[in-house]
Amino acid sequence: MMNPLLDFSGLPRFADIRTEHITPAIAQLLNENHALVDRVREDRALPTWHNFVQPMIDANERLSRAWGQVSHLNAVVNNPELREAYNGNLPLVTQYYAELAQDQALFEKFKQLRDGKEFESLSSTRKKIIENELRDFRLGGAELPQEKKARFLQVQEELSALASKFNDNLLDATNNFVLHVENAGDVDGIPNDALTMAKGLAEREGVVGWIFTLHAPSYMPIMQYAESRAVREKMYRAYATRASEIAPPGPVKDGTADLDNAPLIGKILELRQEESRMLGFACYAEVSLATKMASTPQQVLDFLGELATKARPYAERDLAELRQFATDKLQLDKLEAWDLAYASEKLRAERYAFSEQEVKQYLPETSVLPGMFKLVENLYGIAIAPADEAGIQLWHPDIKLFNITGGGGELIGRFYLDLYARAGKRGGGWMDDAISRRRVGTGEPSEQGIQAPVAYLNCNFSGPVVADGQARPALFTHDEVITLFHEFGHGLHHLLTQVEDLGVSGIHGVEWDAVELPSQFMENFCWEWDVLVNMTKHVDAGAPLPRALFDKMLSAKNFQSGLQMLRQIEFALFDIRLHYDFDPGSVKTAQQLLHEIREQVAVVAPPEFNRFPNSFSHIFGGGYAAGYYSYKWAEVLSADAYSLFEESHTGEVINADTGARFRNEILAVGGSRSALESFIAFRGREPMIDALLRHNGMMPA
Repeated sequence: MMNPLLDFSGLPRFADIRTEHITPAIAQLLNENHALVDRVREDRALPTWHNFVQPMIDANERLSRAWGQVSHLNAVVNNPELREAYNGNLPLVTQYYAELAQDQALFEKFKQLRDGKEFESLSSTRKKIIENELRDFRLGGAELPQEKKARFLQVQEELSALASKFNDNLLDATNNFVLHVENAGDVDGIPNDALTMAKGLAEREGVVGWIFTLHAPSYMPIMQYAESRAVREKMYRAYATRASEIAPPGPVKDGTADLDNAPLIGKILELRQEESRMLGFACYAEVSLATKMASTPQQVLDFLGELATKARPYAERDLAELRQFATDKLQLDKLEAWDLAYASEKLRAERYAFSEQEVKQYLPETSVLPGMFKLVENLYGIAIAPADEAGIQLWHPDIKLFNITGGGGELIGRFYLDLYARAGKRGGGWMDDAISRRRVGTGEPSEQGIQAPVAYLNCNFSGPVVADGQARPALFTHDEVITLFHEFGHGLHHLLTQVEDLGVSGIHGVEWDAVELPSQFMENFCWEWDVLVNMTKHVDAGAPLPRALFDKMLSAKNFQSGLQMLRQIEFALFDIRLHYDFDPGSVKTAQQLLHEIREQVAVVAPPEFNRFPNSFSHIFGGGYAAGYYSYKWAEVLSADAYSLFEESHTGEVINADTGARFRNEILAVGGSRSALESFIAFRGREPMIDALLRHNGMMPA
């Protein structure tokens, strides 16, 4: 029977995949790819797209699809056996790609192709792929002297293993902590849906009371609503010290001494610095920016500095108001870190006469999803429906698969939706590609076809619950709806591409600091009445969101926007400084650098025990190293792009003509041209910061 990881005939066969399939499948694919590379390397014929580039693309896609399924499962249904198989094969996969990037013979063939006669006859898309390949060979160490290549390869393997260990530690530290509460007075203020979930956890553990965890659907309601300051402090301390040398208070399932990420951070930074210097760069930030829109670390620092200067007065005002409210109304003489979300929610409720919990009752999943789908259907002329064909395999019963079709009923793409938090699933929200759009087949065009793209959309929301014997759908906060729209924006970027060559199809080849443009763009629609009213239905009464409540939400849209923006700038500055002018070999630690940055730009100082770097998986366990600024950089692009919808001559933001233009000039082209070219093609000019400031209530009167 065929190994399911080697079956590329259709969708992944998740129900058939077993841990024991992983090593044989990866070994076979690596052997096949090594053999192909040897044949291509030794081929004496002039390199062309069809005899050189295409065979490499085909082989690497098979490996990418198989390994992508393993990586996805490791992120969403993590268990010891799967983790062992993943970590056991990770060095082999890393080594393959690192050796490929260093292969001098392949590098020379790409240069020969770029300088040959065929190059001029290639499409602009294929020319872009070849130029990207040449750049990546240089960044991969292909130009290094032979004696240095082995060490460069070793650095790549060590960095890959350290990133995986960082994420494992964080997931384990998050899963290990539980807070068991038996006193009913200690759960005062916590919303009923969160209590129902906590009660269910306690019942499954065979104990009386409630069990809370550090996963977002459990943690956030406590921080926002729990009247017990002691409970809030316990949860905050546990969350803020995850994967650190400070053991979290309260019961834990396992010891945490071996989960400290601080030593890993130091080693990661040392290896990144070594890598950058081997490549001839002054710092890792320069390596990172070689594939981004921003050109230098100083440009990023100047950008963040300008935003910080504009945001700080608003942040100072936000904090002063919050402190005054806490003193006058909550009798909190000193506003501690575990009081901030609680006091903010109380102030929001008083000032705008509504709470997030009130809005949440109008946002059941059963209304939100159809409403979101209807929006993009109207914007882009597509249709979205559940996939109902036989044989579809999922990795968990909660997962759903949807099809996107065009006006003629043709399949455009598919996406899996994994919305709920659970043990064994990493935190946060993210989109990843399962299959990418490309033209497949050989010979005449009639013998070829288009491979439909497939995406994974992942969130960590509370799931449906059973209360008083009745099943209730999952309820989302408005912030969670924004997160859902964000990830769906990423998904649409991948799924609505029209590019037919893999290297720049969908999200591939898009500059990292522009990849958030479609996702942050989608968030804006969550604040449009015509959108929101059509995706709301009170979970009990069935009525849509009242206009008066929406107006209150709109009034509160920029509530504490100064504090929120400055917090993101703080993280971005920490990231870029770590990889620009920080010496990992000095006595100063990353934690101390963060403290210095906070003294310079922040208005809220977390307590001394806060170990934020130890859980900063974006830059130590993901792909955002020296790139976290991308969220703000792309927010400038997205706000400015959305302003064209706001300026629509029809007076309606949901405008099909502007939507078609956005689809054609931004989503459809993927990475086939520079992000700046795509933005100008859509907007008619270069980006401006004004729309971002206006959307955040920071434009001068």
